[in-house]
Amino acid sequence: MRLFVALDLPAATVQRLEELLDRLRPLARIHWSPPANLHITTKFIGEWPEARVDELKTALAAVEPRAPVAVHVHRVGFFPNPHAPRVFWCGIEAPGLAALAAATDHATAALGIPAETRPFSPHLTLARIKERIDLQSLREAIAGLPSLDFGSFEAGCFFLYRSTLRPTGSVYTKLAEFPLSLR
Repeated sequence: MRLFVALDLPAATVQRLEELLDRLRPLARIHWSPPANLHITTKFIGEWPEARVDELKTALAAVEPRAPVAVHVHRVGFFPNPHAPRVFWCGIEAPGLAALAAATDHATAALGIPAETRPFSPHLTLARIKERIDLQSLREAIAGLPSLDFGSFEAGCFFLYRSTLRPTGSVYTKLAEFPLSLR
């Protein structure tokens, strides 16, 4: 089973991002993310044996420190750069989220899951760009947007997700919830 750890977005934030995607989607033939799939990944696990899911849940339940995370969703951009983009993203500003990601990485590394080698860069993947195409109309539309602020919220928990690839795209299923409250 293919797994990852992530924060959810509240419905109001998803709605604002869905409005953005509805506005931009007609401007570029790229692989747009369904709004229901938007999440903030803190750790990609990859393939993991179903027989060891309880072991993984136990490790994630022990992640410390635990405190709610203030999240601000704003800005958009391209990875790795605007000239040769592979991902169209929305920015995340969340003090404390890097510490949660590092603690999650440490807890999962103890189970044999490879540690992250790249710096943590929280974002929402709005679309994947698989081939070089002209994105000028998309860039112009972004420049003309009245606001690139999609809201703020406090994340009170994180989740272990399973990703299942279907002909219509990926389906994400929550396997476990882990509160971020102080103990």
